[in-house]
Amino acid sequence: MMYKEEREELCQVSKLMFDRRLTNAAGGNISIKVSEEHVVMTPSLMAEEYFCRLSPEQILVTDLDGNIIEGEGKVTRESNMHLGIYKNLPEAGCVLHAHPKETMIYISLAEELPSLTESTDKYGEVKVLPYAKACSEELANIAVEYFKGREDELNKHGLIALLRKHGVVIVNKNLKKAYNDLERIETNAYVNLYKHLFKE
Repeated sequence: MMYKEEREELCQVSKLMFDRRLTNAAGGNISIKVSEEHVVMTPSLMAEEYFCRLSPEQILVTDLDGNIIEGEGKVTRESNMHLGIYKNLPEAGCVLHAHPKETMIYISLAEELPSLTESTDKYGEVKVLPYAKACSEELANIAVEYFKGREDELNKHGLIALLRKHGVVIVNKNLKKAYNDLERIETNAYVNLYKHLFKE
């Protein structure tokens, strides 16, 4: 099996995301750039059909054009966003897309997400990107344009954007760092939502 360790890690993280309500049955997907030619990626319907209980064999190995080299199932419909980011941001090592429960409130209302926690100050205010239909080429292009050319920032911390009415997309150097970003931003969303309880 090609890239066995990376595919096993993707299975572990996708399950953790689902169990911790960092994504839901409406979707989500993760990819890792494992070489200059290859990406490993969760398959289509990872949440809807499999509830993020995946086997390493279901994790796809593709080239940067989305052609399947190894693995069971179909390429996620949002692969164009993942692959577009890798092609335009060479330093990127992982792209993570999810529907985290608390953050989805900001996403659905098209509200920027301010940083209220020390652990999220490095991201600044997380921006909401213009709306485009899920899985569309237009949405992929919007995300790619937002992340393109931000190598200097990526060398300091993960890059995060909210996809209006849809979910969050995170870019970082590796899977563990991207997952760490997801946990931090979700906690920050929770703090933002409850801050009014403590205002005078």
